[in-house]
Parts: sequence; structure tokens; C-alpha cells
Amino acid sequence: MQRARDRLQAVLEALPRAAIIQGGDDVVVNVNRRFVEMFGLEGRVDHAPGAPLGPVVDAVVETFAERPDWITDSTHAIAARLIHRAAEIPLTDGRVIRRDVEPLYRPDGSPFGSLWTAEDITEERRREHALRRDNTVLEELARQRNEFLASASHSLRTPLTSILSFCDLLADPVSGPLTTDQRDFLAAIRRNAERMERVMTTLMNATRMRISELPLEFGTVDIPRMLTHAVLDQESTTAAADVFVVLRCAEGPPLYGDEHRLQHAFANLLDNAAKYTPPGGRVEIDAAVAGQHWRIDVADTGIGVPETFREEIFSGFVRAPNAERGGYPGTGLGLMLSREIVRRHGGDLTVADASGGGTVFTLTLPIAGPSSAEPVAEPVAEPVAEASAEPPAEGHR
Repeated sequence: MQRARDRLQAVLEALPRAAIIQGGDDVVVNVNRRFVEMFGLEGRVDHAPGAPLGPVVDAVVETFAERPDWITDSTHAIAARLIHRAAEIPLTDGRVIRRDVEPLYRPDGSPFGSLWTAEDITEERRREHALRRDNTVLEELARQRNEFLASASHSLRTPLTSILSFCDLLADPVSGPLTTDQRDFLAAIRRNAERMERVMTTLMNATRMRISELPLEFGTVDIPRMLTHAVLDQESTTAAADVFVVLRCAEGPPLYGDEHRLQHAFANLLDNAAKYTPPGGRVEIDAAVAGQHWRIDVADTGIGVPETFREEIFSGFVRAPNAERGGYPGTGLGLMLSREIVRRHGGDLTVADASGGGTVFTLTLPIAGPSSAEPVAEPVAEPVAEASAEPPAEGHR
């Protein structure tokens, strides 16, 4: 008997948690050193094997910040419930413990007693509290940032509109002839004003998207048609960058989504590819159905994205070092906005190395749309103009 008790004691001492075994007759069967130290039982109460459990329970409860409701029951009644019970209990000294009670059975299946274990989770709870506090601060900072960006963007659009209007007036022959230098200066003013206007628009959309205020109008999206329109819309950009654009799109079912926002996201990727691809380079778009998703790859022969920055570039206002060093213009908001649009459709946007160099961005979009979609508009039932799945001729700029 003593040998079996010694083995049991050795097992309890090996446990990483404080533990005590309660017999069905409300006596202490065994208790480990961690339990004695956790509740300061040494010299306060008899906790030797065979000692009555009641005084031990009372001594333990004295360390609790509040007397728990279950103490009104007898320890025998608690053990007789034969279910696992867990609780987090604050102690008077500021610690927090997790207590678990497991029923024990004899080989014949009859109840024998209970195993009570306790673990100090004070630091874990402190970390959680600190994390919640930090999250609250970050949420407030993000709210203030979004308000500032929205206000600044809105305030800057008015003078930019005036600048562009006066550029048009000055360029009108009615305003009088301009010298070659004056026309060049005016073109530079307009070019930079348009660039600032695009940045302001991206800022406003990104801010609204972050706080889920940018509405999505779900309907039927013809992917081949959408991609063709996006490529044609970006023709001036890709031609100015002197890159070849190749579109290959297989046939497939229409997708449930917001065509305008998805085309915006894709246009951002195409503009990005043209911007970071040297003149004479190539941008290839491949789209096809993969299972229940449309997969669209936008691959370029540009400068690439370092592996360590392949997540950061989607966070907004972050650009890879090689883009910074190369003097390429940009705010880093386009990719963030594109990924947010794709994710609000239930898909994802990722980046990797393209075969042969450069970068490939991959959009995966569920054909059925997001599983929890709550569309602002009902699915569009109007017929969609038939679009050929055949790509534009290779070498289209």
C-alpha cells in the first residue's frame, strides 16, 4: 500500500501544476509540493495523506479574493458531480489561478474521488490585459489617422480642382498664345496636379476601406470582359512605360462581386507592374478558373519585391527598399487597397517571384462571392454584354 502511495506521490510531483487528490470520503489522498507552496499550506493545516479535506479546502479558500459559490457545497458533493470543472480564481495577493477538477474512477468504473489541479496564469492574464490596452490605443490612433487622412484629402481636392481648371483655361487658345517653354511648364503643372489628385483619391478610398465605409455593390462580373476593359483603360500608362502587355483569359462562369471595385484593384496591379518594369519589359496576365475560384496572375519582368517585404507592402505607406532606391513614385497605398477589395470579396492577393525574374501578383476570388456577403445592392440580373475570352493580340501596349 505504501509503495503504491509513493508511486502516486512521485507522479504528482512530476506534474507541472499544483495538484491534490481528494478521496470519495473527503480525505486527502496525496498532495504535491507545488500545491502546498501555491496556497501556503505548510504549517497552517494538516495536508498529509489521510487528513480531512475540509480544513485544507478552507485554508485554500482563505487565499481567494472572493469566496466562490461552490464552497457552499460540501467537497463530497463537488466530487460526486463526476464532470470536469474549470475556473479562473483571483487570489488576495493579486495572482490569478486556473483550477481544474477531474473525477477519478476505480477499475470497475465506480467513482473514487477527484484530482484538483491549479496553475498560476497571472502573467498570461497580465499580457492579455496589456495587449487589450495596447489594441485600444492603436484603434484610437487608427481612427484619428483615418479622420485626418479623410479631412486632408477632402481639403486638398478643392485647390487641385482649381489648378487643373486654370491649366485648361491657360491651354485654351482663346487665352492667348504660349511659348514652347510655357506649354512645357503648363504640362508639368497639370501632370503633377493630376498625380496629386490620384494620390488624394487613393487616400480617401483607402481610408474609407479601412473603416469599412466603402460600399460594395455586388452583381454579375464577367471576368474576361472586366480584364479586357482594365487593360484597355491602362493602355496609355503601359504605352508610356514602354512595356508589352499580354492577356490570356480562359472561359469560365461569371463571378459574384463588385465589378467596379475589382477592376480598380486589377488596374492598380497593372499600373504597379508597368511602373516597376524597365522599358522594353513585359507584363503577362493569366486568368482561369481553379476549382471554385477565379485565379488571376499578373506577372512582370520588373525589379521584383524582396521576400522580407512581401507582406509589408500590403500594409499601406510601405514600399520595398529597391523601389525607394530606384526613385519610383508612389505612396504604397494601391496594393493595400487592392488586397482589401479582394479580401472583402472572400479572396486573397499574394505576391511571389515570377519565373525568369520580376514579380507575380496572384488574385484568388471565389466564384460565389464572400460566404458572409451582405451586398449593398442585390445581384444584378441584367444581361451582360458578351465578351470574348480571347486575349488582345500579343504585344498590345
